[in-house]
Amino acid sequence: MSSRRSRSRQSGGSRITDDQINDLVTKLQQLLPEIHNRHSDKVSAARVLQETCNYIRSLHREVDDLSERLSELLATSDNAQAAIIRSLLMQ
Repeated sequence: MSSRRSRSRQSGGSRITDDQINDLVTKLQQLLPEIHNRHSDKVSAARVLQETCNYIRSLHREVDDLSERLSELLATSDNAQAAIIRSLLMQ
């Protein structure tokens, strides 16, 4: 056990067990398409966390791209079309 984890447990802070960490890493692994689709079950926790960060970054880029495309669409649409698109987004 690392000294950081030991200090955390001694300080009376929020306590999490190694089993809980392993369970959370396994759940993360199941959510990641890049790792989940692989056939090997053995992936290090560090790899799962790195892939999680990469996946979140790619989702942010995708949201930014889609937001930009939507802004362009709204800018080129007439007022009636833009109002329909906005009402659909608010649902």
